[in-house]
Amino acid sequence: MDKRSSDLNLHQRMELIVRDMVDKEISLKDALREFEKIFYEQTARKHEGNQTKMARSLGIHRNTLHNRIKVLKIKKRY
Repeated sequence: MDKRSSDLNLHQRMELIVRDMVDKEISLKDALREFEKIFYEQTARKHEGNQTKMARSLGIHRNTLHNRIKVLKIKKRY
């Protein structure tokens, strides 16, 4: 696949990232944790850290979001 990443759809872009992670022997647990952390960080930026809006956008309860932020040790950088 020699297309530029901007020409690839979401599935193709993620496939490239996952292939790299598999090549580096990153465990599924670590990969999912990193994905979740990045997803929450990007959602926080979009909603300027407003956890109510973040939870609504993610489709989870605000308390669940708060707990996941704590477990994943996400620092406020938005």
